[in-house]
Amino acid sequence: MQSLELGYPIISQSNLSNMGPQVLAIGDFDGVHLGHQEVIKRAIHTAEGLRIPASIMTFHPHPRQVLGQCKYVQLLTPVEQKKRLMEALGVDNMYIVSFNNELMKVSPSEFVENMLVPMKVNTVIVGFDFTFGHLGAGTPDTLCELAQGRFAVEVIRPFHQNGSKVSSTWVREHLLSGNLEQANALLGRPYSLNGIVVHGDGRGKTIGFPTANIDLLDPFLIPTLGVYAARVTVDGQTYNSVMNVGNKPTFESNLEKPTLEAHLFDFSESIYGKEVTVDFISYLRPERKFSGVTELIAQIQRDADQAKLLLA
Repeated sequence: MQSLELGYPIISQSNLSNMGPQVLAIGDFDGVHLGHQEVIKRAIHTAEGLRIPASIMTFHPHPRQVLGQCKYVQLLTPVEQKKRLMEALGVDNMYIVSFNNELMKVSPSEFVENMLVPMKVNTVIVGFDFTFGHLGAGTPDTLCELAQGRFAVEVIRPFHQNGSKVSSTWVREHLLSGNLEQANALLGRPYSLNGIVVHGDGRGKTIGFPTANIDLLDPFLIPTLGVYAARVTVDGQTYNSVMNVGNKPTFESNLEKPTLEAHLFDFSESIYGKEVTVDFISYLRPERKFSGVTELIAQIQRDADQAKLLLA
């Protein structure tokens, strides 16, 4: 998959000079959940029928972040994660458009004329709730009108699960309230994040449960504090683990941000400095403060036993 960073207006950018017709799906796609996947799969299917590339246009930073909605500083799928998922789905090109105050102010008509037309799009695929242009004035109906026969527009109906529309907001709410299994069901895969293993305080090793302390590579949304059954992939190998996301209340009181610590089962290698991927499989319990180390060790053992059963 080819990845290109674009700005507005696209008409002045030489890196698209050799571009031919393509099918383009447009959206934020934060989470790349089942609803997003319907849009992407339609783009790929349409492109295969026309024998032209299937492309994705997404935006960075998240438009809601630029609009001042601070919760969108943390993302379900930061750009690099989104690239990996799009490539796995079979996308040919991913365009990452810089979303800034200038782009935020363009009209729907300007967006079409200065972004879509220069890209020689054959067909544009959007979700039913897609909006574009200043204050979200453009809708799928607007896009159809502005196309003026120069490209086709396909609108994908909402994707429902258990009677409710699948959305990034719903995924976020589940992750932040401990409903991990429901979040994973909406994503169609385990929620995952990437980071680098760094040195911690070494306390886990002294109590018989050495952990990999993970420093996030990108601004991922961190799920609710607590203990999880998880799978950790490092050097192409995947290991079952029990993972703590929290503030170490038994020992600490002033941590600026939650720590992510994974105890990998049947593993003793040094992986400091290596990149790992964590797949969150099941939420075991909330974080809690223990009366002392002995009580903590007993609970970690129970957590590990439960995680092993769930991951077997």
